[in-house]
Amino acid sequence: MAGLSSRSAVAIHALAMLAHRYGGSLTSAEIADSLDSNPVLVRRVLGRLKDAGLVRSTEGRGGGWCLARDPRHITLYDAYAAVEERRIFSRHTRPPSGACEIGRHVGDLLDAEFQRAERALERQLGRTTIAGLLRRILARDNAAKDH
Repeated sequence: MAGLSSRSAVAIHALAMLAHRYGGSLTSAEIADSLDSNPVLVRRVLGRLKDAGLVRSTEGRGGGWCLARDPRHITLYDAYAAVEERRIFSRHTRPPSGACEIGRHVGDLLDAEFQRAERALERQLGRTTIAGLLRRILARDNAAKDH
């Protein structure tokens, strides 16, 4: 299985940070510090989010990255779709043997199963907004401070 890259997690993390500063901006270095990651990787992911219309950037002194839409209207699926290039499940790299009773049919049946699973993931990610995720993050942080 190919699986998701870390780009989805980076994108969602960055969007949550930008939502926390909604109305302001952050530099890619500030976001990278929170991720304990390389600013170049973060800029690459932010570039994809920008291409998808989720963030925008301003140049120069005091510039940085900010949300292009209200975080209540950005879902985890929006972030996923902006940065992931491939399907979650890998298909056969070459068609299986048509001479085999399994090989003749397994590809089509697996594709249907994989597509259903991918649609379920898309629906689930589409149910959570960045604003909702941020509320949960902050609630968890407040609860941890109380203990």
